[in-house]
Amino acid sequence: MEQKDIYILGIESSCDDTSAAVIRNGFLLSNVTASQSVHEAYGGVVPELASRAHQQNIVPVVDQALKKAGITQEQLSAIAFTRGPGLMGSLLVGVSFAKGLALSLGIPIIDVNHLNGHVMAHFIKEEGAEVRQPRFPFLCLLVSGGNSQIIKMNAYNDMEILGQTIDDAAGEAIDKCSKVMGLGYPGGPIIDKLARMGNPDAFSFSKPNIKGYDYSFSGLKTSFLYSLNDWMKEDPNFIEHHKEDLAASLEKTIVDILMKKLQKAAKDTKIKDVAVAGGVSANTGLRNAFIDYGKRYHWNVFIPKFSYTTDNAAMIAITGYYKYLDHDFCSIDLPAYARIEK
Repeated sequence: MEQKDIYILGIESSCDDTSAAVIRNGFLLSNVTASQSVHEAYGGVVPELASRAHQQNIVPVVDQALKKAGITQEQLSAIAFTRGPGLMGSLLVGVSFAKGLALSLGIPIIDVNHLNGHVMAHFIKEEGAEVRQPRFPFLCLLVSGGNSQIIKMNAYNDMEILGQTIDDAAGEAIDKCSKVMGLGYPGGPIIDKLARMGNPDAFSFSKPNIKGYDYSFSGLKTSFLYSLNDWMKEDPNFIEHHKEDLAASLEKTIVDILMKKLQKAAKDTKIKDVAVAGGVSANTGLRNAFIDYGKRYHWNVFIPKFSYTTDNAAMIAITGYYKYLDHDFCSIDLPAYARIEK
């Protein structure tokens, strides 16, 4: 008897990107994302504006994802959606849409942890492309605007957090330092571009002394701000004269902090398969550091495609696919959650 194809529609709406993707038997057919430029003027995501934009975008984005995949909604096996963590107003748009569509089609829904999705981006397969997947257990450095974590993945649905930030996330620190320099939002791509032209050893900033595998970036942020204030007293145009070197030095400091803790975790656990995920994994300095550490410590490194670093529905769909194989569905009354209760 011929096995029926499994089609999973993934929906991601945790912050300011509305995204829908279709996966067939683990292979990506489409991944459509509508980004919101409305937040740039405010220097950060405005939750109320984000949820309104999701309401406008969700129907056309899902429609386009199905069309690009070349299937109808009646062919879907299940709908996977980001349940949390994230902005509650944004999450509710995706969660409500997923539930309504699934009810109308009479198919199951699958809730996905947004952070689990970022890690599972490494398991997305594409037709005609080489597939390199980390083997369980593996370590993953998850770095984004809201999270900096070292995760031991024992199985696709078993995330063991070894260490995490006790205050700001790495991406958050980059955004805030970019804002202080008057460079705009989001700061990540701007700092990355400037850092490529600067000297990473031009300036030094304080590094935290935190025990274990946990991170802290608030001290670095404060050190950066105070240093700038001191330098600008002598030269009011200091930032303009040194922005490339400032960006390169800031990036190097953050990458060093991230990689040293990860290296400690890899040494202690004796795990050689090491991955990176999340929005900050698009950063060139971090990607280069991963390759360097891989050679130095004989790691098998896994770096995601740029399109899978930011929030996207492909990572939600692939996580949903694995949960579908395990018949791990959720009930229709399961609520969204803004944060993970510790």
